[in-house]
Amino acid sequence: MSSRPKKHRIYVGKDAHKFSAAHMTVFPDGTKERLHGHNFQVTVALDLSEIGFQSFLDFSVVKTALNAQCKEWDDRLILAANCPFFKIVAKSPQELEFTLCGKRYVIPQDELVLLNLENIATETLAQEFCHQFKGRLDPALFQSLILGIEVHITESRGQGGMYYWEK
Repeated sequence: MSSRPKKHRIYVGKDAHKFSAAHMTVFPDGTKERLHGHNFQVTVALDLSEIGFQSFLDFSVVKTALNAQCKEWDDRLILAANCPFFKIVAKSPQELEFTLCGKRYVIPQDELVLLNLENIATETLAQEFCHQFKGRLDPALFQSLILGIEVHITESRGQGGMYYWEK
């Protein structure tokens, strides 16, 4: 007989839970992909300690946080601020001038998301998405109900990355 605590899982990942974003994955040798985009699909699963009437978690709470996070990254260029091949040349409220793997870019600030990551790939996006999504939920939910969060991000059918946060 297992002594593991009982867990239940709910998940949300509808067609509307997506963001369209451009990125450039960088490789360890200092080369990178060309600037390109994907229609990223997101599925979020929450491991729950119980499913009793008093602890019921409404899907709308999950969907609201999921939609807000997708909207924040939608129609943006996503860059990894901690990439060793990323250098900021000039920054103003209107635009960011940077080099990535030796190429120069100038992007309007309102079309950019700069993440504290070393690289932009589905697995790193899933990790960052998870942490930002978690921050959008009521902290009281983590005291007894939410045991873990799993985020899947797919960039094309059958291809993506996953991250699991555990309490």
